[in-house]
Amino acid sequence: MAEPERLLAAMGNAIAHRGPDGHGLKVVAPAGSAPGAGLSHVRLSIVGLADSAQPMVSEDGQLMIAFNGEIFNYVELREELIARGHRFRTSGDTEVLLKLYEIYGEGCLSRLNGDFAFAIWDGRAKRMFIARDRMGVRPLFYTERAGTLYFASEVKALLAVPGFHAVLDPFALDQVFTLWSPIAPRTAFEGVFELEPGNYMIAEASGRRISTYWSLDFPDAGDVRPDMDEDQKAAQLRHLLEDATRIRLRADVPVGSCLSGGLDSSIVAALAADMAPRGLDTFAITFDSAEHDESGFQTLMARHLGVKHHEINCTEADIAAAFPDVVRLAEKPLIRTAPAPMYRLSSLIRETGMKVVLTGEGADEVFAGYDLFKEAQVRRFCARQPGSKIRPHLFRKLYPYLPGLQKQSAEYLAAFFGADAAPLSDPLFSHRPRLRNTAAAKLFFSGDLKSRLAGYDAADDMIAQLPERFSRWHPLHQAQYLETRFLMPGYILSSQGDRMAMGNGVEGRFPFLDHRLVEFAATLSPSMKLKGLKEKYLLRKSMADKLPPEIAYRVKQPYRAPDSRAFSGAVAQEQVHAVLNPSRVAGDGLFNAAAVDKLAQKCAGQTAPSFRDDTAFIGVLSTQMWLDIFQGTNRRASEAA
Repeated sequence: MAEPERLLAAMGNAIAHRGPDGHGLKVVAPAGSAPGAGLSHVRLSIVGLADSAQPMVSEDGQLMIAFNGEIFNYVELREELIARGHRFRTSGDTEVLLKLYEIYGEGCLSRLNGDFAFAIWDGRAKRMFIARDRMGVRPLFYTERAGTLYFASEVKALLAVPGFHAVLDPFALDQVFTLWSPIAPRTAFEGVFELEPGNYMIAEASGRRISTYWSLDFPDAGDVRPDMDEDQKAAQLRHLLEDATRIRLRADVPVGSCLSGGLDSSIVAALAADMAPRGLDTFAITFDSAEHDESGFQTLMARHLGVKHHEINCTEADIAAAFPDVVRLAEKPLIRTAPAPMYRLSSLIRETGMKVVLTGEGADEVFAGYDLFKEAQVRRFCARQPGSKIRPHLFRKLYPYLPGLQKQSAEYLAAFFGADAAPLSDPLFSHRPRLRNTAAAKLFFSGDLKSRLAGYDAADDMIAQLPERFSRWHPLHQAQYLETRFLMPGYILSSQGDRMAMGNGVEGRFPFLDHRLVEFAATLSPSMKLKGLKEKYLLRKSMADKLPPEIAYRVKQPYRAPDSRAFSGAVAQEQVHAVLNPSRVAGDGLFNAAAVDKLAQKCAGQTAPSFRDDTAFIGVLSTQMWLDIFQGTNRRASEAA
């Protein structure tokens, strides 16, 4: 095997978990001044099982594609192209995508309804065309070495490139410890970049350029009017959601549905149960701790639908045991353990023989479901009357599942939620309490790291990325944009989504992230999403007849998992001591070893750690694990010397 083929094979093998059903590669040798190119693909076969292996080459041999994901409207696109005289050799969506590019070039992206990251070598133009879906469901990373562009679905594939060494980017670490994830295009790895959602890249001998083909937008606040006909809007929403679900059930293998017991996953499961030709299997996580467990609602919904329901229990010990694999798959430090149960859930799905599931992700961002949106509204209400003894009591209504909060005074509530802490003009007003509480974990940074980061502010970096129109939007729309543009692709769809599912060869599909639905929701007045303190108002109205009342009108309970408590057992404590050994922590130089040691002891002795202690502990632990996993070779060489 020649050197390019060996490298492409090694890159594919590094991410074989994403495509355990097949592996292929193709190389185009350089000719004269024209660059060479190569594509490697590992396949999770879902559509066109028998005839859609990749990389796929066009009939004339000029185009070559490697494609991760799905084009959900490929059936309609294929029929349209056939009616125009085009022929197809295969039955899947890959050839449809290749043909669309052949006809429209980069304009093909506006025709696609899907979750995708793909690369097309265009032999006619001697260029590589790389693109990522609108919402950022599928990942795409790239780096350059010695004048050659390398790209992959996971950074692990890039580690196979000669001369590439994993080095943690300290500014990315600061962003994780403030914003929960790096701000794309930055990644945890120095010199590795992420193609942003809704973007494409054209790379050729003369260089490369990146362009945006889609971005989330909202109307100016002055143009927002109350939606007069709620019934009509609800009917439109119902139709869009039904169609988004229908096309996401397209597969040549069975499609299941995740069922958390909350509103969003219940809606998706209800719609899928009506449409699934062979009946529906649902999948859920249960917990031993009452504050995290939703099994009662899961069972209620499963019985209501009459589906075949599967559960997997996730104990604290399970979380601790899986966490190194979780960090390896996420490829970035984490500040919560919530991805670990999702990884365990995907193993259950795969064990039942399934490899595609629908989920409810995206509804909270698109229809303002998170407590954060309500909290920002209450904070604005309080800020208009500073020092009020009455208004802060509204914070209690937001968190009925936190009994300790119900006993607190108005002064405590106002201070805790930062009711008067941020000016109303602050573009990050909605997110300041979260950012402030998360960033407290940076107290554990070492003196050297603090010096290196001196003058840098991750929140200011986020503000610099905001679009020019941002200041003209309604405050709720601003908050939705921050959540959808930053946290959702960087954490929810990545660390907690694609990476955990694909770690077991499972593809997640998200009806609420159909771009038609997202664009429709963006036009709705804020009161159709957050009516008073009732979240997802129009969504509930449009789907109430499909759900039991206990689900349809249930108060939002965010998905959480035990954090530092997961590492309190004897076996997990041994793991913690090995990873957070003071001499090793000190040697790596990122954290104050003495302070970290005290934090670990404190968390081990607490029955109910605070949010700040939890995020700091998990952040430090996962970062040290990241160093072990990705800089381990460098570290071992240094220790041997």
